[in-house]
Amino acid sequence: MRERPAPELAAGGLTFDLVASKLQHPPVRPGTICRTALIQRLAKEDACRIVSVVAPAGYGKTTLLAQWAEGSDEAFAWVSVDEGDNDPKVLLTYVAEALDAVHPVGDRVFDALASPGSSVPGSVVPRLGLALSSMTQPVVLVLDDVHLLHSRECRDALSVLADHVPAGSRLVLAGRSEPPLRVARLRVEGRITEVGPRDLSLTRQEAAALLRDAGVMLGENEVTALHRQTEGWPVGLYLAALYLREGGSLENQTPSFGGDDRLVSEYFESELLAQISKRQREFLTRTAVLERMCGPLCEAVLELPGSAAMLAKLAQSNLLLVPLDRRGQWYRYHHLFRDMLLAELEQLEPGLSPVLQRRAASWCQRYDSPEEALDYHMAAGDVEVAAGLVEELWVPAYQRGRVTTILRWLRWLEDRGGIGGHPMLAASACSLATDLGRPAEAERWADALDRWQYGDAARPDNPYAEAWAAMLRAVLCRRGVEQMRADADESVRGFPMGSAEVSPAFLFQGITRILCGDLEGGDASLEDALRVAEEVEIPEVISDVLFERSLLAMARDDWMQAEALAGQAATVLRQAKIEDVYAAALPRAIQARTTWHRGDVQAARHHLIRIQRLRPLLTYAVPYFAVQALTQLTHVHLGLADLAGARTLLREIDEVLKRRPGLGTLVDEAEVLRAQLAKQRGPSAPGASALTDAELRLLPLLTTHLTFRELGAEMFLSTNTVKSQAVSIYRKLGATSRGQAVARSRELGLLER
Repeated sequence: MRERPAPELAAGGLTFDLVASKLQHPPVRPGTICRTALIQRLAKEDACRIVSVVAPAGYGKTTLLAQWAEGSDEAFAWVSVDEGDNDPKVLLTYVAEALDAVHPVGDRVFDALASPGSSVPGSVVPRLGLALSSMTQPVVLVLDDVHLLHSRECRDALSVLADHVPAGSRLVLAGRSEPPLRVARLRVEGRITEVGPRDLSLTRQEAAALLRDAGVMLGENEVTALHRQTEGWPVGLYLAALYLREGGSLENQTPSFGGDDRLVSEYFESELLAQISKRQREFLTRTAVLERMCGPLCEAVLELPGSAAMLAKLAQSNLLLVPLDRRGQWYRYHHLFRDMLLAELEQLEPGLSPVLQRRAASWCQRYDSPEEALDYHMAAGDVEVAAGLVEELWVPAYQRGRVTTILRWLRWLEDRGGIGGHPMLAASACSLATDLGRPAEAERWADALDRWQYGDAARPDNPYAEAWAAMLRAVLCRRGVEQMRADADESVRGFPMGSAEVSPAFLFQGITRILCGDLEGGDASLEDALRVAEEVEIPEVISDVLFERSLLAMARDDWMQAEALAGQAATVLRQAKIEDVYAAALPRAIQARTTWHRGDVQAARHHLIRIQRLRPLLTYAVPYFAVQALTQLTHVHLGLADLAGARTLLREIDEVLKRRPGLGTLVDEAEVLRAQLAKQRGPSAPGASALTDAELRLLPLLTTHLTFRELGAEMFLSTNTVKSQAVSIYRKLGATSRGQAVARSRELGLLER
C-alpha cells in the first residue's frame, strides 16, 4: 500500500491502524474447485457495473470472488467487512485504501475521513464517489460479507457509492442477505448481475471432484446420492467429506442434510466432532472465541503446548479455516463453522468463553492491539476493564474521525453502568457532544459529571477530573456568565500550568471576562491561552483565540486588524485539516463581515455560502460561540438587504438565548440587531440564505437514497416533520423535487459536488 502519515496499515492490528489482511483477497487453497463458468460470466466485458453475490453461509461466495481476483488481469480492490466496520468512517477508509492501491484517490478523501466533524453524506461520500468515478483504469471493487453491516449510515453510503461506478468498472457486494442497494430498481433497469444459491451450488461433477480432492473415494451412485442429499451445497459436501474421511459411514448420514443451518449443526455435533480426538475437539471449540487467530495467540488462549502446530496442521488439511494473509500466519474459521463451534463450546463447557476471551485480551494487550483487547473484554462482559481501555483509546480514535465507534463504546458502557466511576469518560463524552453540536447529549453527560462530583461526598479526590468538570461547566454556561467566570477560574487553577488542558481553560476564562465587560482582563487571558496553545500545538484553541481577538479589534473599529486575525484563524484550521468543525465557522463569520465592510460583496457572499454547511453545529452546546458567529452573519445579511436570511439567523440567536439567557453583553448585541431588523422594509422572499439550521442538517441526507420515513428514523423526527422540512428546502432553492434541490445545492456550494 502507498504510505501516508495516517492511517497506517499493520497486519498485526496495531492500535487503530487498518488491518492489511482485510484489503487482500484470501489466497485460493490448493484443491479448491474452480468455478470457471461463473467467473467467465462475471468477467465478460459487457457485464453490469453492479454485481450482487447473495447466498447463505457455505456457498463459496468468498472463494468464487477470490478465484476471480487471482486469475484475472483486472485491477481488484478488496475489502473484507467485519463487525468493526459499522462505523462509516472506518468502512469508507478501507474502501478508500483499497481503491488508492489501484489509483490515488487524493488527499481530500482522506482528510474528510480523518476529520471528526466531517459529514459522511455531505463530504466523505461525495469525495470518495468522485475519486471512484474518476479512476483512470477499470477496477473491480469487492466488499465481502456486507451482511455484517447493520449501520444504516454505512449501508446508505454504499448505496450512493454504487451510483459512481464508472463504465468498465464493477462494484461487487457479497453477503448472506440482499445488499444495501436499490436492487429492485437496478433489476428493472438491467444494471445488476445477480449470483445466488442456485448459481453457486456445485454440479455433480464438481461434487465428485471436491470429494476426490478431500481424499474420499466413492462410487458414482454414492456421489450422486450425496450430491442429491446436500443439493450441491459446497460446505455441506465438504463437511460430509470430512466426516467420511474420519471414518464415518455414508449409510449413517442424515438424509435431509442440506442448506439448513440447524440440521447441519446437529449433524456437525453428533457425527463429525464425534470422529476426532478430544484434544482436537477442544482446540476447535475453544479457539472459536477468536475473531482471527495465529499460532502464538492460540497458545496463549488455550494454555496448551503444541497449539501452534495444531493450527498449522489444521490449516493444511481443512478448508473451513480461511487464511487471512499470504504468509500463513493469520486465519479465521469459516463463519458457519465458527457458529457451530461456539454453540458446541457453550453446550460442552458453559461459562468458559469469558475465560478464553480474557486470555485473548491479555495477549492482544501484550502485542500492542488494545482495540482488539477491548473487543474481547466487551465480549467477556468486563465493564471496568473496558472502561479503562476506552479512556486509553478515546483520543486516537477521535483523531482518526471514528466518532461512531466511540459512541458505540459509550453506549455499551452506559447500558452496563460503567460510566459512573469514570468521570473522564463522562467529560470526554460531554466534550465530544459539544464538538458535534449535540447540546442535549452534552447536558446529559454534564449532569453525569455533576452526579459524580457532588453526589458522593465519600468519593476519592480527583483534581484532574474536577478541573475538567469545571471547564465543561464553563463551556456550557448553563448558569450565566458570572458562574461561567467562576468555573473558568476554577479550571485554570486545577490544571498544571503549561499543560495542554490549561490552554482551553485560559480561553474560556478570557471569553467570560469579555462577556462580563472586562475587555482588558479578557485579552490577558487570551494571551495566556495563545501562548500555551502554540507551545503544545492545539490549533482549535489558537483559532478560537484569534477569532475572539478579531471581535475585540472590531469593537475598537480596527476592521483591517479584525480581518487579518480572522484570516489567520482560518489558515490555522486549514493547515491542521480541521475545517469541518464548529470552530471553523467562527473566523468565516468575521471574514464575511469584514469583507462586506470594505465593499467586497462577492467575497462576503462566498464566506456566507461556505459557513452554511457549519451552521448546524452552532447550537447552545457552546452558546457564546454560536451567538457571536450568528450575530456577525446577521449583520452581513442586513448589510446585503437580505431580510429573510437576517430573520432566520436572528431566530436562531433567540433560540440559543432562550436556552442560555445569561450570556452577558451578547444579550445586548442581540437586542440591537432585533431593533435594526424591525426598522427594515423591503422584499423578504426566502431564498437559500434563509435555510434554517434544521433544514441544513437535513440537506446532506437528501443526497442519499433514504426515504422520508427512513430519514425520520435516522434523525429521530417524524416523517411529516422531515417532509415539511424538505418541502421548505425545495421552495427556498427554487426546486420542485429532491433531485433538483440536491443539484441546486451543489451549484450554490451548499453541498460538495
